[in-house]
Amino acid sequence: MLDFSLTEEQLAVKHLVRKFVDEEILPHIREWDEQHHVETSVFKRLAELGLMGVCIPEKYGGAGMDYNTLAIVCEELERGDTAFRTAVSVHTALNSLTLLQWGTEAQKQKYLVPQARGEKIGAFGLTEPGAGSDVAAMQSTAVRDGDVYILNGSKIWISLADIADHFIVFAYTDKSKRHHGISAFIVERTFPGFSSRPIRGKLGIRAGNTGELIFDNVRVPVENRLGEEGEGFKIAMSALDNGRFTVAAGACGTIAACLEASLKYCHERQTFGKPIGQHQLVQQMIAKMSANLEISRLLVWKAGWLKNQGVRNTRETSLAKWIACDAAWEAASDAVEIHGAYGYSNEYPVERYLRNAKAPVIYEGTREIHTLMQAEYALGYRVDKPLRKMLPAWPFQE
Repeated sequence: MLDFSLTEEQLAVKHLVRKFVDEEILPHIREWDEQHHVETSVFKRLAELGLMGVCIPEKYGGAGMDYNTLAIVCEELERGDTAFRTAVSVHTALNSLTLLQWGTEAQKQKYLVPQARGEKIGAFGLTEPGAGSDVAAMQSTAVRDGDVYILNGSKIWISLADIADHFIVFAYTDKSKRHHGISAFIVERTFPGFSSRPIRGKLGIRAGNTGELIFDNVRVPVENRLGEEGEGFKIAMSALDNGRFTVAAGACGTIAACLEASLKYCHERQTFGKPIGQHQLVQQMIAKMSANLEISRLLVWKAGWLKNQGVRNTRETSLAKWIACDAAWEAASDAVEIHGAYGYSNEYPVERYLRNAKAPVIYEGTREIHTLMQAEYALGYRVDKPLRKMLPAWPFQE
């Protein structure tokens, strides 16, 4: 039997995050966005509310909730601003869930537990100046030297680059093997030779930190290798399944925010002697937003349901990310159109939604990459196999 109703626990979380967004983000976000200000106190409050490890098992310091509850958190946070959903996506989905899936018990105790509690912040370093969609083009290297690896290279467009305490970083340990020669490492900010610097002048997500990571002969202990040598590509792709899931969920929040703002304006603004909501072409845009919100949520919840079963969900998550992010971009564009000239100013929030909505279409797999993936699945050119390690099914067994 299919049941799309939220549990009492999920409803409580939804109301908790919505209240938090309404009281602690929305009153300040215009100012933070204008000033490119990263308000780190929000992360502390999210930790106090148990939302930095919402779907991490209790034995590792998390709240032990299911993966769709993580989706609910991300949707509600992005309804406030994409910057704060991005922080949870990177910290929880890309980093913490990857540690949960691939980490040794010692790594989980050292890194996952404090991250799940929100005492430390985690981030993820895959993209390089010449390696985005083409991961094998990365130039970073990690050379084994006794009981350490010597890490050199750089990463770019890294969320929380100047804030995070721990990073999961990918580098070649054997470049001759291409994808099969990439390995993953846990790098601490305090390691000598590590540095970061922010990226200025972003179109959107201005209230979030994005930057570059630089590794200059960073000595990474062997025990900080995540998985086996050569498993880095598999680890990165499994991490992206989690990250893309939260990006898709966040896109639902952008659609919801655009719909809320547009409905309010439709009842306030009049043209030709009647509210603009009574004009059919405005209704067409409202109808698209409403339909796309339902479609996107269903795709996200299906991917989350598969995660809860412990089943690989690369295809379903890719589809959710592609459709939801495109729908969010379209909703934001239509919201600006509905607001007319006011939509082009920051007097109303829809211009911020439009600026913020572009980045998710690009990162964690461009719309073009996801289009190709879905075609390859349909044609039978791409078939997923179970990974050596899968995320634990929910409810978690202690």
